[in-house]
Amino acid sequence: MTDGSAPHPPTPASDGTPAGHRIPPRTRRRLVAAGLATLAAVVAVTLAVRGGAAPACAAPPRAALPLAAPPVGGATHTGKATFYDSKGAGGNCSRPAAPANRLYVALGPSEYAAGASCGGFLDVTGPRGSVRVLVMDQCPECAAGHLDLSAEAFARIADPVQGVVKVSYRAVVNPSLPGPLTFRLKEGSSQWWFAVLVGDHGNPLRSVEVRQNGSWRAADRQDYNYWLIPSGAGPGPYSIRVTDVYGHRATATGIRIRPGQVQRSATRMYGAGAATTTRSAKPSRSPSPRPRPSASASASPSPSHPTPAETAAPLDAAAPITPSTVPTACG
Repeated sequence: MTDGSAPHPPTPASDGTPAGHRIPPRTRRRLVAAGLATLAAVVAVTLAVRGGAAPACAAPPRAALPLAAPPVGGATHTGKATFYDSKGAGGNCSRPAAPANRLYVALGPSEYAAGASCGGFLDVTGPRGSVRVLVMDQCPECAAGHLDLSAEAFARIADPVQGVVKVSYRAVVNPSLPGPLTFRLKEGSSQWWFAVLVGDHGNPLRSVEVRQNGSWRAADRQDYNYWLIPSGAGPGPYSIRVTDVYGHRATATGIRIRPGQVQRSATRMYGAGAATTTRSAKPSRSPSPRPRPSASASASPSPSHPTPAETAAPLDAAAPITPSTVPTACG
């Protein structure tokens, strides 16, 4: 319209249908019949569900993903190896530096297991021979069985020109220790915020506890391998109890708040001179739980990998965890 007034809506018919949109009686009857059929179908399905009728056979659920866990127990695995250079850095396991012999390895997320493999050792065999390497880093893009060795370690087992080779590997149980346990409190640690890095323990660790007010407080492992008590553990000096996946347990005393400094204790994790009690036990393959983030925690170190003296009672190791299977109604 040209007078600027709003257009008038069409006058509805006597049955309420706007003019120009009337439905013939025959079509209207068909729509009503179709609506009744649909309603009957919905009612039938609802009654079947309430009555417990079994649904039609559907596609089976996806297989459970394997749990992240470090290689333990000495079982032999097969896979492939590549190599890289950390350029002297200590990797995702937060070591102050790469080991002096530069024989180390980065594992994929499923075997790195949020830091649970840190500090353990693997024996790796390739076309040219074998080498023992320290688990020091994570390779974010590596699948299970893919080992990213240091360039020096790769050269021990294969010609570097090959780049990628097939290997077999196994966890080393109770490797020789370079000395007693070491402890490094993270920068920013205080009586109100406690984070410690444990070194020279040989086997992967299961737990770290700090004695406070006459009782033991469990620390949470971070994926960068520090053990954290967000609310702190008091002013120290500390008694720190360390347990590995095979049940060895050792307690070091006199650890002080000296952030950034490596403190060597007088306690070995196992072997000659160790103040520990152990008994045979199956290794624990359960990964450490991912801790809750703390607002007071300092930032975790960035990955170095490209592309990214008390005697304690033995601790029974947990039985290995295996992926559960889900039964289906379809056989």
